Order: sequence, then structure tokens, then C-alpha cells
Amino acid sequence: MRTEKNWKVLVTDGDALHSLAITRSLGSKGMRVAVASHRRVFSLSFYSKFCRKRLVYPDPEKKKEEFVKFLLDELKRGGYDILLPVRSTVTPVVAEYKEKLSRYTNFVIPSKESMEAANNKEKTFKFADKIGIPIPRTFYPENLDQVESSAKQLSFPVVVKASHGAGSRGVFYINSKQKLIDFFGDYFSTGEPQKGSRSMVQELIRGFGCGFFSIFDGGEPRAIFMHRRIREYPITGGPSTVAESYYHPRLKELGLKLLRELNWEGVAMGEFKFDQRDKEFKLMEINPKFWGSLNLAIASGVDFPYLFCLQAMNQKYKPVFEYKKGVKFRWLFPGDFMHLLAHCGFSLDFYKDFFDSNVCYDISLSDIKPNILELFLVAGYFIQNKGKIRYPQGKPLDQRKL
Repeated sequence: MRTEKNWKVLVTDGDALHSLAITRSLGSKGMRVAVASHRRVFSLSFYSKFCRKRLVYPDPEKKKEEFVKFLLDELKRGGYDILLPVRSTVTPVVAEYKEKLSRYTNFVIPSKESMEAANNKEKTFKFADKIGIPIPRTFYPENLDQVESSAKQLSFPVVVKASHGAGSRGVFYINSKQKLIDFFGDYFSTGEPQKGSRSMVQELIRGFGCGFFSIFDGGEPRAIFMHRRIREYPITGGPSTVAESYYHPRLKELGLKLLRELNWEGVAMGEFKFDQRDKEFKLMEINPKFWGSLNLAIASGVDFPYLFCLQAMNQKYKPVFEYKKGVKFRWLFPGDFMHLLAHCGFSLDFYKDFFDSNVCYDISLSDIKPNILELFLVAGYFIQNKGKIRYPQGKPLDQRKL
């Protein structure tokens, strides 16, 4: 058996920002990291000095069977000690094919049933409500009559969410009853509900966003972390562009209860918003995977990728329940720069953070190539969202702080 420093690890989703954090974390400890992605060019981790091998696989969303075949073939011949899946497009596939994949490597992942409960927002909200986890007021209309009924019970703007899709994907802001009816009229006419795609209507929660993060073993936590969002993009709700390590006993209580009830295994994030009306944390979603703000946890003393590898290899480690509070992390490109553009260049805090010695960055002068590529991602985001930089998900009429 290879020693820890010689472990060979296959990391998926090399185009994700947090895959770069994973690659740097494990590579800096001497592990031999191979990075795979369905994107050949814009995969940041491919350009890290810690990436020893680059692999391009079929898009798991569009070509699932081809992706699974690729993964099985690579694991058979590659001699990998650990498979580390990253994004929500890959982790459910790994959970589904857990039995086959585990013949050739080691990883930590929940059961297929727990994964589906976390990865499907409708199932997540219904499960959370059942076990007493606070959620926003939510409706699941199946026809236009139910849409009209829901509209009478909600204040606008409201949020429409797809049952699948992490972060800001599949999220829309609707400003009036008629626009909500029009939206669902188009939605029902496409036949999407019959394809297994469901959309829900939810009240808009105003307050700061925060997260509970953990790695579980046999339904019990082995490490925890919490953060508070400071800035995000899209500005109406999306991935953090600046976040701060944070602690709140109520957030911890809710996060632990949620994952224990799911009998969780491996890493997960519970995303919450602090509702200003009743001073309660409301569940927004579960990310059954590594999360975008992973850098902050590592900078605060909780190295989740390393703990994942130890757990996958059945190595004992001391639980990590303490971490540095008040550490700030900034994802300058493309995230925080896009946040600045959304404010037309006027954001005093954006400029002040350059002079704050407590702010950490994912920019590494000793591993600079991925960060240079991030500059090109800004251009890509700008082109993709041209004409809707400020509100890519739709503009809420009520522009009070969300």
C-alpha cells in the first residue's frame, strides 16, 4: 500500500474554481493529482503545477453513459487510490454507480437515496419541513389554477426555482402575479414537468446568506465549518465572491440535524439565509458535494479535501470542530470583478478590501497560471451575460437589500 504522500488522486471537474483549491491542497502535501474535466481549454486546474495528468471526459450531463464508461476505464488502468468528485453533475453519478466504481478506487459518498434527497430541491424542502428545519414558504404548482392560488398567498417579487440545479442555476425572480402565470404557462406548455423537471415558487427571503459545511462518517460529523457571505454574484443570489468564516450555534444545530437525519456520508453544505423578519435561519438548498467557497474553509484551518482523502483511505484523524473565525476570502476573478461590474464600478467595499490584511485570495504567485486564465473567464462571463450583467436572473422590482 502506498504511503499517504504517494496517494494517487483523480479529481473531477477541473474547470471548477474549487477544483483548483482541491488540487493545490492535495498536491502541496505530495499527493499525485490527476485532473479530469469535460472542458479541454478552460479548466483552471489543468494549468496548476500540482496537476500531474490531464484527462478530458464526455460531458456527464449530456453523455452520462459515455462518462461512466470513461471513468471506469480510467480507474481500471490508472491505479488511483482515491476518486474525488467535485460538482453536482458528477457526484450523483458516482453515488449511482458506487458499487462498480468502488471496485477500483476509494471515495466517500452518501447512498443514492440520500444523494437524491439532497440534490432535488423539492425533495430537500419537503424533507426539511418534515423534520422541523425552517424553510421559506414554498409552493409546488402542478397547473395554472395552483399557480394563481399560490400567487394570492405570496408577496412579490417571488423566486422560481428548478428542482435540480445548484447555486444560481435554474433561479428566476418574478415581479407580479401575471408574470408568474405567464412564466408557468410557458413552462407547462414545454412539457418539462412530464420530463421529470419540476419548478417551485418560493417567498423571497431578505437577509444575509450563510453556510454550514461538514464531512460526515456513518451519519456523524467529523469536521464542521460555517461562513457568512459578504458579497456574491449574481447580486440577487449566487456564489460568494467574498465570504468570512463565521460561527452561530443555531446554524450549527440546524446543519447537524439536517445531515444526521439524512444519515450522511462524506462532504456536504447546507446553504441558509438569515430571515430578518423572524431572526431565523432558513434553508435554501443542500449542496451534496464540495462547495465553491472551499478556499475559505482551508484558509481557516479545515482542510476538507485532505480529510476526504484520509476518510476514503480509512485513516483515523482527529475531528475538527474548531477553526479561525473572522477570516475573509475573496474570489477576485471572475466573481468579485463581476460583482463590481454589476454595480457599474461603484462599490467602495470592493476597493477597501485591497487594503485589508485579513483578506485571503486564491491567487498564488508560485502557481500563477490558473489565475492568469481566470482573467479570460471574466471576458467570457461578460460576453455570456451582455446586457444583463446586473440582473442575469431577472430584476426584482423591490431592490431592497436581499
